[in-house]
Amino acid sequence: MGVSVSCSRSGWTSEESKLILGEEGLMRVLTVDDPADSVVLRTPSGIISPAGLKAPEYEALARRMVITVTDPSQDGVGIAGPQVGVLRRVVAVQRFDKEGEPFEVYPNIRIVERRGEQVCGPEGCLSVPGKRGNVLRWRDIDIVYTSLETMQDTLETVQGFTAVIFQHECDHLDGVIYTDKLDLQ
Repeated sequence: MGVSVSCSRSGWTSEESKLILGEEGLMRVLTVDDPADSVVLRTPSGIISPAGLKAPEYEALARRMVITVTDPSQDGVGIAGPQVGVLRRVVAVQRFDKEGEPFEVYPNIRIVERRGEQVCGPEGCLSVPGKRGNVLRWRDIDIVYTSLETMQDTLETVQGFTAVIFQHECDHLDGVIYTDKLDLQ
């Protein structure tokens, strides 16, 4: 499940392609309870090339991440590539700040600005089953991600609980788990 240096013209490694395209539906969620999974969860993620974003792997990965996070067995509000064994900068987040609270997928995402106050609130994680803790998070952030329509960086301001979800998921892309940030006061 590690990152391989040999990429095809699609921008995905053969291991990634096999994992993403090998089946349909739910993906296995990696957990800190498994030592091999922990190594993957602690590894920083790489970007997805323009060719990779146009390849069938990206569409399948985006679809399967949403299927996985919304499945009643998981019932989450966000998931990141490393949590399903794909070390790429991609997250699926439930947008509580939008009509209908849709899940949306953001490739090559990064947080570029944090503003306002930080608020401590409870968090859990699909990769840390059965545990919760309080984490200090910014309530106002700017994210940048690659637009699939233009293949250009897109800037968006996010606030409130949705901003908390984005921060949690972007941490996964840097090999950080929320338990690293627990408020121990």
